[in-house]
Amino acid sequence: MAFPEIKLPELSEIKKHFTLFDYIDGERIAPTVDMGAFVHNPNTGEKIAPQMATSPENIERALQAAQRLHEAGEWANTSPEQRADLLDNAANHLMGLVPMIAAVESYNTGIVFNTTRFVNAIVWLAFKAAAGVLRGGYAVNKVPGPHGDVEVLRKPLGVAVAIVPWNSPAALAAHKVANALAAGCPVILKPTEWAPYSCLFLADGLEAAGLPKGLFQIVNGGGDVGAKLVSDKRVRAVSFTGGLQGGRAVAAACARDFKSLQLELGGNNAMIVLQDADIDKVADGIVAGLTTLNGQWCRALGRLIIHESIQDQVLNAALEKFKSLKAGDALSLESQLGPLANAAHHQRIVDAVDALKAKGGQAHHSTPVPDSGYYLSPTLITGVAPEETLEEIFGPVATVHTFKTDDEAVNLANQTPYGLGGYVFSKDEAHAMQIARRMNTGGVKVNGVSLLELNVDAPRPAWGLSGFGEEGTLETFDVFCGKSVVGIAGK
Repeated sequence: MAFPEIKLPELSEIKKHFTLFDYIDGERIAPTVDMGAFVHNPNTGEKIAPQMATSPENIERALQAAQRLHEAGEWANTSPEQRADLLDNAANHLMGLVPMIAAVESYNTGIVFNTTRFVNAIVWLAFKAAAGVLRGGYAVNKVPGPHGDVEVLRKPLGVAVAIVPWNSPAALAAHKVANALAAGCPVILKPTEWAPYSCLFLADGLEAAGLPKGLFQIVNGGGDVGAKLVSDKRVRAVSFTGGLQGGRAVAAACARDFKSLQLELGGNNAMIVLQDADIDKVADGIVAGLTTLNGQWCRALGRLIIHESIQDQVLNAALEKFKSLKAGDALSLESQLGPLANAAHHQRIVDAVDALKAKGGQAHHSTPVPDSGYYLSPTLITGVAPEETLEEIFGPVATVHTFKTDDEAVNLANQTPYGLGGYVFSKDEAHAMQIARRMNTGGVKVNGVSLLELNVDAPRPAWGLSGFGEEGTLETFDVFCGKSVVGIAGK
């Protein structure tokens, strides 16, 4: 499959895509509720537009449209092959929109364009993957029965809701929406109020593909809008990516009606550096762990756990690499690090660093950052007791701890209540794998840090406070399905 070249669009063209709309029953409608705050360009701090939310009347209209379509059953009863064809068609349309989606996200979130153009290939690939699940026969399986085959049917549960955060909104939305539609569900997307614009392109792609109106809708706003959606009895499946507080609220709302639920809530991910590790590779891993998505990603480095004999070597090597890192405007092709997403989040990270310093921590950083905008130099903090560093920071900040034995290292890695990602560095891969298997977390990478999964079809589990359920090519599809086993019992 040939991937198109993704070039940076002109700034004047990028700015044309910052008009917010609700997408309800096939109609683009300006949201009318002023939230009393603004979306900013984090590269400069300048205002982009006021934050606006969907009115209660239009939220109800979206729910009614989705429920009407589910009850009519036309989409649910469309063959898997026909649904796959439409999803493939949507992928083809969305492929051409990726450069603008990426540029809009860089301007709005501060993630550098060299990253957003890579990440947002997921926007169209997610639809291709969902189509592949259908073509592979996953929706209808057959197993032997007493009188012929027994069918195991995966049937749409009903109205689905997808809620996404600001760090990579379009790609996360595409993964959820594509799977909900593949499963046969009408789906309502609520983007974050801090970065809603890139998600709007999904409406263009699905409309151009010929998706019947009302099957995909967008409403806008904050937590109160999300609460209205997930607490509504007509909603039967919810996929949420975001923070722990929001995830707990969503889980509580879904528990009342036993909705199908998928939560991905971040982590405080450990990197264990064994005594024989390649110092240069470790330093590269630390840089990647703290600068990918500007440190604002669920599998970012949170706790750096180093054998005590090489702590100084590792820190010095990492700080030397950070020193040459280019921080700047996210739309510059030279930038390797952009600003944090918004002023409130920037302040939360600064406050978290100050709190650790107040507990005896020493902050180490070396990357020069611009004076304007919401920038923060990647920071390693030594000298804080491990029990004081259990919570996720969600920024380019990691605490540093040392160990003597393997058992100490594993205990430190497993000390937090989270369990999403982890890393182990060692020249002895067999030893590293032994350590990795003992880490209580959804996935562990040995001798590398990357946004790429070890295998695209492998599940992406969440342990502890990192979430509920699993994400993945098949796992997300299953969130929106109920199973029904049908066969002949006797003759």
